[in-house]
This record gives sequence, structure tokens and C-alpha cells, in this order.
Amino acid sequence: MISRSDVEAAAARIAGRVRTTPVARVEPGAFGATPDLWLKLEFLQHTGSFKARGAFNRILEAAEAGALPAAGVVAASGGNAGLAVAYAAASVGVPAMVYVPTTAPQVKVAKLHKLGATVRQVGAEYAEAYAAAVAHAEWAGALFCHAYDQPEICAGQGTLGLELLDQLGGELDTVLVAVGGGGLFAGVAGALDGHARVVAVEPEGIPTLHEALAAGRPVDIAVGGVAVDSLGARRIGDIAFDVATRTKATSLLVSDQAIVDARRLLWDRCRVAVEHGTAAALAALTTGGYVPADGERVAVLLCGANTDPSDLA
Repeated sequence: MISRSDVEAAAARIAGRVRTTPVARVEPGAFGATPDLWLKLEFLQHTGSFKARGAFNRILEAAEAGALPAAGVVAASGGNAGLAVAYAAASVGVPAMVYVPTTAPQVKVAKLHKLGATVRQVGAEYAEAYAAAVAHAEWAGALFCHAYDQPEICAGQGTLGLELLDQLGGELDTVLVAVGGGGLFAGVAGALDGHARVVAVEPEGIPTLHEALAAGRPVDIAVGGVAVDSLGARRIGDIAFDVATRTKATSLLVSDQAIVDARRLLWDRCRVAVEHGTAAALAALTTGGYVPADGERVAVLLCGANTDPSDLA
């Protein structure tokens, strides 16, 4: 389980290693929203996504405990988690091995190489890359960095929530968060429990949390759609499910077309190019899937921008 104290400890540990990303207030009426809407521009984080927060917390905590092996670290990723682990490992001075599915966008694979990681492409889905990464960790003695279901990873991601709350002077009611495996959701919901509501938004083709809440436990699902490269986990993480159950979270589903349209709208109105998975959070507002109450103070986490912008031109 992730608590606010876990996230506060992570914030102290990674201070100076990650960027404080800005918050932009949206003009009244934009995106079908109330006047009190903010965008958290986390895509400006190192490596282009929030994942650097969790990666640093995992690696630095291991280093503090004397448990960071010479073999370095290993991760499985659709791209963003791997980029973050590669960046953090290089910053700390240890090698990184990253397993990605063959469907990972080439823009992300190229960035992994630039960051000095050794890259292995295995299988068509994240689950296959994950199995290969776990096997490598056991064989090589490397530190395994989960993309979304480790306490240190979730606590690190949750620092985004503490930062957002501080930037808005504690005046925050609701945060909309895109969910795949659930690491960001778990961390932010744990950090903001008792301070703000966190709403999960998922693509219709990857309803990991939605199906888990319906079943009363995490379950495997088939995955597909435009956001599969960043939200393509087959199963919600145990930590995220526990946090969702504890905080009585709701999950909203949005269509692929709604995600595409929200991504385009961000580009047209704000000249912000984000991943499809990131745009899912905004799609909950643009489709009316989430309708804020009068005066409700809402923030949308724009969590990643490792995308090919050529289709936005």
C-alpha cells in the first residue's frame, strides 16, 4: 500500500534529480471545462514523461540500502519506463538493460539507445518483454525496476501529486489521470488521499482498472488501440488496485476516437504534442464523460510526450 508518508520520503530522496514541472491554467470554456481547470505539464519532465520520478526513487533507495548491484538495472517497458530507468541509471553511473516489445515506437527505441541503454526487443506485447526482463534480472543479478507495480516506483510517481497540490496552494478538488498499469494513479491517489479526488481514465480497449473493479480483483485483459504503446499493460498492478479500492476510485472509459480528438485539440489550441495515452485523461472532459460541478477545481495530468508528431502537422 502507498501512503502519503511514502510519497513524502520519495520527494525528499529525488529532490534535485527531477524537474518541477509547470501548471498552466486553461482559459474559461476550453475543452468543455469549468473555469477552474489546470493542466499539469509533466511531459516536460526528464525523458518526456513522469516515469523519471519513480525510476530515480527505486534506484536511489536501492543505493542507500547498499543493494544496487554492479550488474546495474533492468526494466521492461512500452518505452517510457525504460527511458526513465535508462536516464536515472546513467545519472547514478550504473548500466541499464531495457526490454521492449517489437511494437514499441521507434522514437522511443532510438532515445533508449541515445541514453546508453542496451535494448532488447522481445514479443508483440509488454507482457512478453516483462517476462524476458525478469529472467534477465535473475540470471544477471541486476536490480529489476518494474514499470508500475513496485512500492518505490509508485511512491516516486506520487511526488507529482504533492507537487501539484503545492503549486495550487492546496486548492484542488479533482485530478484526472490516464491509467495503464496504474503506477501513476497509485502514487497520486495515495499522495492526495484526503486532499483531492483522483479519477482514473482508461481507453475502452485497455480497461485494466475498470475490469478489476468489476471483478473485485486484478484480472488479465486483451489489449489494443491507439494508446497501447504507453498504456498497454494486460493487468492493473496490485498496488494500484489496492489504492483504488481504499480510496473508492472510479474508472471512466474513453474511445480511441475521443483520445485522437483530444490529442489533436491539445495541439490545435495549445501547440502541445502528447502521446495518445496522455490525451486519454483530457478526453474524459472533452467527451463529457466527466462533468465538473460548478466551481470544482480540476487538474488534468499531461504525463507524457514521447510521440511522433508528424500526424499533427
